[in-house]
Amino acid sequence: MSKQDTKRDMRAQYEEREVVGGVYLIRNAHSNKLLLESTTDLRSSANRFTFSQKTGSCVYLKLQQDWTAQGGKGFTFEVLEELRKEKTLTESAYKADLDLMLSLWRERLSNENLYT
Repeated sequence: MSKQDTKRDMRAQYEEREVVGGVYLIRNAHSNKLLLESTTDLRSSANRFTFSQKTGSCVYLKLQQDWTAQGGKGFTFEVLEELRKEKTLTESAYKADLDLMLSLWRERLSNENLYT
């Protein structure tokens, strides 16, 4: 198999992968304050969070002050709702669906202590 065939196969596998986005929150265990976010790729967001904890860095600007003061181990990553992207759905339509989900979760958690 040529290098070009390998690249083509890898690209096809990437395009055929299942895309799962959704709404998640990051909870500050010390203050119980919540950062509510949506993403088109939950697995990547969870990996980014874990990497941040392991390296002691914070990639979430809204959390930066508390993260620096308390350390990353005091935060947890929680998936609230998942949305699988259908093959026929455009990226913009998928993102719009996720934005709607996020909006609904903001309403549900409006009484919570949210990072803004």
